[in-house]
Amino acid sequence: MQLLPYCPLLRLESMVFGLVNFQGILLEPHHQWSGDGHDKLSKIGFPIWAIHDQWSGKWLGMWVVLNNHLKTTIVYLYLSLVYEIGGMLLQTTTDYGSEMTEVYSFANALREIFSPNLPTDKLLAYCFLKIQWGDNVKIFWEVGEEIYNDMDPCQYDLVQWLWPQLIQQELDKLKHHLNTHTIWYDHDKILPSGVSLNIAMSLHEDYNAKNCLQPVDHDIVKNLMEGIGREDLIHFVGSEYSVAAQSIFNNLGFTVLTFENVWQVFAAILPLL
Repeated sequence: MQLLPYCPLLRLESMVFGLVNFQGILLEPHHQWSGDGHDKLSKIGFPIWAIHDQWSGKWLGMWVVLNNHLKTTIVYLYLSLVYEIGGMLLQTTTDYGSEMTEVYSFANALREIFSPNLPTDKLLAYCFLKIQWGDNVKIFWEVGEEIYNDMDPCQYDLVQWLWPQLIQQELDKLKHHLNTHTIWYDHDKILPSGVSLNIAMSLHEDYNAKNCLQPVDHDIVKNLMEGIGREDLIHFVGSEYSVAAQSIFNNLGFTVLTFENVWQVFAAILPLL
């Protein structure tokens, strides 16, 4: 079990299998991604979904979403990552959630289109794997319990604008930290150590590994993303509301949103909406 560094938002844990997966196949960069949901923040309405490269441990994406069990949302995140990176992996592993069945279909379809030469009987495009996540610490949410009424539509909408962007902001910082900090050198470890995860991925040839990323047609992937719902699937409020709230935030002189000032910002913006 690999424990990731503590952050004020959450601690994540993921199962690491070394260079060989449970099918006995040698793992290399972008050979296998592991993804799963983190439900501790679901209690306050902000579930998380994340995915990382199994060979290097590099975190490829962390997102706060409306529902991390909604099939179309997870498919959109999967396709957006394929689009961003410019290719698809050989194999994806997740838990057994029913929301993953549609991703399974898309993963197989994409590979049949872009990499039909790969042997499907020996190398599955998608394998289900149980990912364990650590406990989450709900920091600062309770501070606003006395001033926030979730039954008030105006207050609810403002929280839906403030908190997801704050959580996403912290997730982006966490991903950057995990991918850039240098991990301890382990003489007995086969996988890269003594370097950051980003460097390990960039210099994978130094570890006698090859990049398994399969090229894709960006236009096809983009059309698939638009066909299932576009970015509305991962937005908590509409674009017009977001623009209006951001304008008020800027005009009030706030320069940054933090866990320390989020309820102060809430109280300042609410009367102006």
